[in-house]
This record gives sequence, structure tokens and C-alpha cells, in this order.
Amino acid sequence: MERNPGRDVVMVRRARVVVVGAGFAGLAATRELAKGGALVTLVDRNPYSTFQPLLYQVATAGMGTSDVSYPIRTFAAKWPNVRAHRAALSKVHPSDRRVEFADGSTLDYDYLVIATGVTTNWVHVTGAEENALPIYSLRDAADLRRHLQHCLEDTAAGRRESAHVVVVGGGATGVETAGTLAELRRRTMPLTHPEIRPDQTSVTLVERFDYVLAPYKPRLRDAAAEALRRRGVRMRLGATVAGVEPDAVILEDGTRLPSDVTVWALGVTAPKEVTDWGLPQGKGGRITLTDALTVPGHPEIFVAGDLAGQPDALPQLAQPAIQMGKHVGRQILAAAHGRPVSRFSYRDPGIMATVGKAEAVLQLRNGLTMRGLPAWLAWIFVHVAYLLGGRNRVSVLLNFFWRYGGPRRSATSIASTE
Repeated sequence: MERNPGRDVVMVRRARVVVVGAGFAGLAATRELAKGGALVTLVDRNPYSTFQPLLYQVATAGMGTSDVSYPIRTFAAKWPNVRAHRAALSKVHPSDRRVEFADGSTLDYDYLVIATGVTTNWVHVTGAEENALPIYSLRDAADLRRHLQHCLEDTAAGRRESAHVVVVGGGATGVETAGTLAELRRRTMPLTHPEIRPDQTSVTLVERFDYVLAPYKPRLRDAAAEALRRRGVRMRLGATVAGVEPDAVILEDGTRLPSDVTVWALGVTAPKEVTDWGLPQGKGGRITLTDALTVPGHPEIFVAGDLAGQPDALPQLAQPAIQMGKHVGRQILAAAHGRPVSRFSYRDPGIMATVGKAEAVLQLRNGLTMRGLPAWLAWIFVHVAYLLGGRNRVSVLLNFFWRYGGPRRSATSIASTE
């Protein structure tokens, strides 16, 4: 704020805000800031934003990469006060209020929002990073899709003996991936790959707890596990992975699970490069924050999304990230006008996960639960509603109903031209 010497009027300079990360949190913060009149630069290492909850559909060939991605410049073009910049954050200079990027470019800021997200957590399992395939980014999903395709084609042609898949991790991503692969194995592959015998393929889910979907109530966990078993998924619950080899997953008890494709859906952690930013880190490498989502000692730096290490830990899901992003945007606008910032309070709308066709589980904050077809339809429409762009929404909705309601031979095989 500055005072015009010729008039007794206080003039408010438009805040310059750099938002690093175009995930749920970064986009939510940018939207709030743009509507409030701030000058925003939205930065991401990729030229697109990814809708991560549907990456498993890309990996299993139910959708294309363009269905779950949206150009950042198209998003920024909605507001005249927003610009897009493609770069990877390499250093934060709080004393200068400046950020430095890997390509050598820099940006000055009045306020900084860090919402870069996290990355795959290999939990120090021997051979996991070398031999397993994660499913966290758009590139991960496309790589997994190609790997599955090549494995099936080689098995059909007799160049390899089997196409067994092991999914490590019983959270939502692991359950959704295993359920979809199992449905393809039983419903579509006999038509698209008739050369492959049933005993040459399998889908196994490994989870260290005695149940899947840990945040859910026991009856929903049990329902999801039973739905997976009905689809032919081999369940290895209460089993811890000790190592991953090119053709097998090794459990702590010495069991060797044949695996031609190992999908790693075990969890996430802060990227290694966060340590180079010079900001305080806490559990899991996440940035230590105040209850207002600011960095201690630097009220001009906010962190939102999975990288936020706020005092009260939150699940690493879309809703917490969106709400944190909105909160950060509103607090920056308040601070720019000389008003105090307020603490972040999460409003839990509930959680949901799908197992496969006409089967999902839903749990609301008031204790209400739902499963089966109603929960599955709710899951579809909620996810479609959160997608960016009308074309993406229409395409994803059509893909869902064609995959699960169309002819078996066209329901989708594991094939990719991308």
C-alpha cells in the first residue's frame, strides 16, 4: 500500500503472486487470486494440468492422455491478469522475494504459493524404483499402458510365457487399478487376445494391512475387498513387500509372486529437490507451516496441496488440496489489503473409491455410507464435474459408459498408439 502525496487517499497496488504448481491446489489458488484482481503467474514444469484421480483409466486404456489433461495457457487465458510460465522450481530466495527456475529464469513476487505436489514413495524397498511402474503422473500412466500392451502382445505371440500383474498398495489407486485390470482380464482379453490362456495371466493386489482402503469404515473395506475377489483379483492382505525383481515381487515371509508388470501404488513423498529450496521441512519432507498455511517467519510464502505440512495432517486427496488452494488465494488477497490472515479449516465432504463396473464405495463425513451402483454413478459424475473443460467432461463421460456399457469386444483392450 502507498499514499498519494497529492491526495489523502490510500492506493492499493495489485499484488504480484507467483503460483508454482498447476494441480488442484495451484489452480484453485490461481482462480481465487484472479477473481480478486491480483497479478498472477502460474508456473508448472509441464504445459498442462493433470487430473490425477483418473490416471488409472489412462493406464488401462479406458481414456487418452488428452482426456485427463488441460493446457495451462488455456486456463490462464480466462483472466487478463493471469500469465502462464513453463519451468521447474529450483530455488526460493525469501529475502529477495524471488524464485529461481531450472532453466535459469527468475520471477519476483509479493506473495508466493508453492503447490508443486509430491512424488512416488518407494519406501526404500529393494528394486522397487528399478523394476516397478508408478502411476502418479501422466507420463507414468502412459508408460504403464505401453508396458502392459507390449507384455500382452509378447505373450500372445509366444515371446514370453506370461502376463501376470501385481499391484502394490491397497489405497484407492491400487484398488481402482486392480479392479479395472481384473475386469479387462476376464471380460475383454478372451476376445482381443484369444491366444493367451487364462493361467498365463493374473492380477494380484498386495497390501500390508489386513484390509484395503484404510480410511474407510470396515464394512466398506470388506465390500471393496469382496468385489475385487469376485472379479478374480488375488488378494494378499497383511503382506509386506521386501523387494521387487524384474519378474517377481518378494514378500517379507519369502513368498515370491510372479510379476511381469508390477504397479506401484503404495504412497507418495516430497520430491528430493524440495531440500534445495531452503524452506523448513517436517514429516515426509513436507514443508513446515503455520495453521494459516504460511512458512514460519515468511508470511508472504504459502504452501498448499500435498506438500503442505500443516500442524493437522490431512489426507492427500483432491478436496483438501482444492480447499487449501482457495484458502491461500483468499488470505493473500486479505493480506494485500492489510487484513490479517486466518487459520485453515478443512471441511470434509467425504471420500469415495471405485472397484469396477457398477461397484464403488462412498463415505460421507456424517457417517452415511453407500456402495454398489448408486455409489458408482455418484463417483463418475463427481469426477466428471471436477474436470477442466467441456470437451474433457463430455469425452470422459462417453468413455466411461462406452467402456462399461458397450460391447465386450470394444470395451477396451490394453492397447495404445500414444
